[in-house]
Amino acid sequence: MIPDSVKLCHRKARCRQSTLALVAAFLSSSTIVHAQPEPTSLVDQQHCMFCHTDNAAFLAPSFQQIAERYRDMPNAASMLEHKLRMGGRAHWGDTPMPLAAERGGPLSAEDAHTLVQWVLSH
Repeated sequence: MIPDSVKLCHRKARCRQSTLALVAAFLSSSTIVHAQPEPTSLVDQQHCMFCHTDNAAFLAPSFQQIAERYRDMPNAASMLEHKLRMGGRAHWGDTPMPLAAERGGPLSAEDAHTLVQWVLSH
């Protein structure tokens, strides 16, 4: 026969394991936005840092400001990807977004998507 103290100890251990499993499942499925690593070669190729910085407005808005404005907006990613590829009028001051060809060469849809996802993760 198993003593009651041992049974209680086993029940507590199973309860702890179940609780840990539930917490792990919740954390792995929650929609937390994690900062993505900088796509350095794309940022360099497109000369992003000529006008933008991570967290302070310069000639253009910071990546953080862009993320705050557009992160929760429906279709913002596709609009920003289009703007990266085709340029666009000024929304933050007097400096329009130049065409990709004027910034450092053509920009594929995939590369534009990578850059936008990185910016929105700020």
